[in-house]
Amino acid sequence: MITSMTGFGSGEASGHGISVKVEARSLNSRFLEIVSNLPKKLYFKEFELREIVKSKLSRGKINITIAVEYSPEAAVSPVKANLDLAEAYYHQLQEIRKRLKIKDAIKLEDILRYTDIFKSNDDTEANEQEWKLIAKALHTALDKLNQMRQQEGRELSRDLHNRIKNIERTVAKIEQMAQERIPQERQRLREKIARIFESDELDMQRLEMEIVLLADKYDISEECIRMQSHIKFAYEALKGKEQAGRTINFLLQEMNREANTMGAKANDAALTQLVVAVKEDIERLREQIQNVE
Repeated sequence: MITSMTGFGSGEASGHGISVKVEARSLNSRFLEIVSNLPKKLYFKEFELREIVKSKLSRGKINITIAVEYSPEAAVSPVKANLDLAEAYYHQLQEIRKRLKIKDAIKLEDILRYTDIFKSNDDTEANEQEWKLIAKALHTALDKLNQMRQQEGRELSRDLHNRIKNIERTVAKIEQMAQERIPQERQRLREKIARIFESDELDMQRLEMEIVLLADKYDISEECIRMQSHIKFAYEALKGKEQAGRTINFLLQEMNREANTMGAKANDAALTQLVVAVKEDIERLREQIQNVE
């Protein structure tokens, strides 16, 4: 199965006077990279956020943007005053004023000197409500992102299939030309042997070496067979249910290796041109597969 690594999706959720919008964007990457702007008070949910993303995506650089809005009645102040403690301080200051017969009245700034009457508003229940809305919107955004990636993946799959098919046809031509060239190479071998027989003594060692070198130099049947095998596995990867990006990338490396060996053994202008065409198609495929999960 082919899935593109580029895409976009958004999701929204609301409740308890809170509105959440999540946007998910993905770009090419060899691995799964996750970047988010999770609110500071929800940093402890970072692991859960990453697990949600991992459950739906396996490769790509994923940017998660989270926007949270509160209605006036649901707005939560980041600081909360302990009014009971402030009142206790006030009464204690009044007692001190009376005991020491101080005429000055107790003022607000006198009480504000005691900073412990203020504390961060750690409303666990409100945080959980907000996280549930973020998680819900995130699931929706990732599902839409996946839909876009799969749609683009279908387009990529058709292009990859056509290019692999073109390589298959070219390799078939190379194999046919190589077979047709065998009689010509045999004739050349006979001529070389004839020249050897013209000498006073027959050098059997030299004759055997010429035959071995010639057979190894011009026989590309094994490379063609291996190339056809790689092509077969590439087709299966395209049709399979698993993500095929890494598999096809590996197969292309092997196909390129076989093409290099073919080029080294070709020793024929027409064959060399066909091998060059195969290598060009492989390179285009390798560029294209970088966009695939």
